[in-house]
Amino acid sequence: MDDLNAFVPGPRCTVQGAPGGTLSGLSFAVKDLIDVAAWPTGGGNPDWPRAHPVPGQHAWVVRTLLAAGASVVGKTVTDEVSLGILGENAHDGTPVNPRAPDRVPGGSSSGSASVVAAGLCDFALGTDSGGSVRVPASFCGLYGIRPTHGRIDFSGITVQSPSADTCGWLARDAATFARVGEVLCGGTLPGPLPTRLLVATDAWGFADEAVQQALAPMLERLARIIGERRDVLLAPQGLSVWQRAQRVLQSSESWQTFEPWLDEYNPRFAFSVARNLVMGSMITDADRSAAALMRAEARARLRHLLADVTPTGGAILCLPTTPFPAPRRGRPNSELAFLRERISCLTSHGGLTGVPQVSLPGATVEGAPVGLSIVGRQGSDLDLMAVARAFEDA
Repeated sequence: MDDLNAFVPGPRCTVQGAPGGTLSGLSFAVKDLIDVAAWPTGGGNPDWPRAHPVPGQHAWVVRTLLAAGASVVGKTVTDEVSLGILGENAHDGTPVNPRAPDRVPGGSSSGSASVVAAGLCDFALGTDSGGSVRVPASFCGLYGIRPTHGRIDFSGITVQSPSADTCGWLARDAATFARVGEVLCGGTLPGPLPTRLLVATDAWGFADEAVQQALAPMLERLARIIGERRDVLLAPQGLSVWQRAQRVLQSSESWQTFEPWLDEYNPRFAFSVARNLVMGSMITDADRSAAALMRAEARARLRHLLADVTPTGGAILCLPTTPFPAPRRGRPNSELAFLRERISCLTSHGGLTGVPQVSLPGATVEGAPVGLSIVGRQGSDLDLMAVARAFEDA
């Protein structure tokens, strides 16, 4: 019996990993947007499976992990076709947040975060377009990564917004987190750490005061590891301006992705998911053009901030992963929209710029976890994992 409501209903999906691999002995769960051969990909929606055949092969990321020796122990609940950020699913229910059971787990990789936080597997796969790994990592007190866009092969994974979609993972400890990263990113952790820590003061000030206070010791610890520290603005145009641009681009792409399915099958949706798709259908070419220009500005800004400092080191940026800890479960729809908007003000840079981001656990507000994030230039995924290892060991 699944007391967490985190695994998809029905028989448990299990696949044994290859013997003798570098991840031998580790177990992992798979978000139900990611294909596991001979098992349905449910997508968090009751009408998705009838429009999509049972996959005949594993997604690249699953196949790679199995070849490295890790074993699948189940598929996990997701927000409907990844269109959510809080982890509530009107059809499958809301997975329990083991670190704060009266609060949501965060989404859309909600079930993956739940089973890892509960210790039911060593790590779990998720997807992240607008924050769907980073947010549950923060809310459930886990390590979580949104990799560089395009770094992890996305074949065999349900597409939402191609210009923003990534596949990441969650783990309780930095050592396991990094071992998985070395397999999926195809390398080893670098020796030298970045040499400059940039503190995004606009993002920091956007978070609740209690979150700022809770994360302050983590920031000081990180600064001692890295060395030089400097305050910067992440989004000179405004965090909400970046958020609006990313919402236009992601919502428009989501509508284009799902329109053929909607047209043919008229599927059932929760109100919030249906509303977002309707809004995406009304976005104009002028809206998309303006948002694309803002994306170009955001990418230029991150390239400038995160340029190499020395031949052996670089800069990383830090900010709160979420502006507040996980909201209480069961809040009315009328209160949730603004909470989602606030969260995405601190996550939209990922989809806009494609840079990697790791959320570090270690702080709580009223007993509920909140994460501190580190962001690096494109391709610096392993550097961020090395910082996570050093941070945990410090």
